[in-house]
Amino acid sequence: MKKVVKFGGSSLASAEQFKKVGEIIREDKARRYVVPSAPGKRFSKDIKVTDMLYDCYETAVAGKDFSDKLKKIQERYQEIIDGLGLDFSLKDDFKIIEENFRKGAGMDYAASRGEFLNGKVMAAYLDIPFVDAAEVVRFNEDGSFNDEVTNELLSDRLSDLERAVIPGFYGAKEDGTVVTFSRGGSDISGSLVALAVHADLYENWTDVSGFLIADPRIVRNSKSIEIITYKELRELSYMGASVLHEDAIFPVRKAGIPINIRNTNAPQDKGTLIVESTCRKSKYTITGIAGTDGFAAITVEKAMMNSEVGFCRKVLQVFEDNGVSIEHMPSGIDTMTIFVRKDTFEEKEQKILSDINKAVHPDHIELESDLALIAVVGRGMKSTRGTAGRIFSALAHAHINVKMIDQGSSELNIIVGVRHEDFKNAIRALYEIFVLTQL
Repeated sequence: MKKVVKFGGSSLASAEQFKKVGEIIREDKARRYVVPSAPGKRFSKDIKVTDMLYDCYETAVAGKDFSDKLKKIQERYQEIIDGLGLDFSLKDDFKIIEENFRKGAGMDYAASRGEFLNGKVMAAYLDIPFVDAAEVVRFNEDGSFNDEVTNELLSDRLSDLERAVIPGFYGAKEDGTVVTFSRGGSDISGSLVALAVHADLYENWTDVSGFLIADPRIVRNSKSIEIITYKELRELSYMGASVLHEDAIFPVRKAGIPINIRNTNAPQDKGTLIVESTCRKSKYTITGIAGTDGFAAITVEKAMMNSEVGFCRKVLQVFEDNGVSIEHMPSGIDTMTIFVRKDTFEEKEQKILSDINKAVHPDHIELESDLALIAVVGRGMKSTRGTAGRIFSALAHAHINVKMIDQGSSELNIIVGVRHEDFKNAIRALYEIFVLTQL
């Protein structure tokens, strides 16, 4: 058995958290490859080390004295080292960082040092080899990620190492210039390591016991999801559920490696297992509910629209030409409605409306803003009759008007549109009928 374990910033924010991580790793010999994030917040008003590094570097490139800010970052790491009782020093590393900050090594370099330094501390604490991600995670000259070369480099380097620490979040170009993934990119790093070593399981440790059926900020004491497929996860992530960086799915999915989301502070919890497919039935008809607001709807109406060849294409071309992505497009015989992100649409609103008028000469265009979309997702919906009816019933009982409903052909999800002010109540109503009420 071979496992890759990735730990998030909250799991490594202090010496106390490091000790929890150490116990987790040591209790299972299969946990051989460790991918750490930078130290996160120790308490609610604390500052993440990555944000401290950004601030320090900005001060440096502005030509101001940044020594105090760099010293505070060094003190954060020293606090962890002392708390672990290690005979280990990062002084030489901080000297190099200071020099590179003065030379203007770049924001990506600055941000990556959080993971780099934490990786060194972790390797010293576990007494296993440290592998710099800059040497084994490759980016192209244009900054795009090179998955093929990365897999070759990682596979070659780790083939001779029974155990290793590989910091997450960053890599480098061929010339050594450091490049980072987007925020949360350590999830991707862990997935790449799992692929390279042909892991049996990729454990992603964070501060929650896996995915919850609904956002706990909206639904109190939401129940957890025991097992979820990659397709279900993709649907929920798209609609705002954020536990795992969605780009982290693809490397392991390709290799058929399951992902287990676990809680560092509650290691006894099984968490959520993410798999390609499963014959295990969901405990409930649905797997999860997720939603996001900030949408606008543009309804284009024209008599005999259905008989006009190319009508929809011309309307969609207008949005493409203006660089606005379309989220959903329900339609009728004489109408079509386009759902878009409100913030991107507002900037080009009048230009788009003018272009639509020129392109298809509609009878009427209606705009509606402050809308929210909610996805009800679950592999169990396909074999359960009346799911859409229960959605309408729940929302009607809560006195919520449905502005749109859209079901994918896979029957994996149903998306409903509601007004912004009904968003949270709609999620609560759906949770109640599918989870709390067993019909």
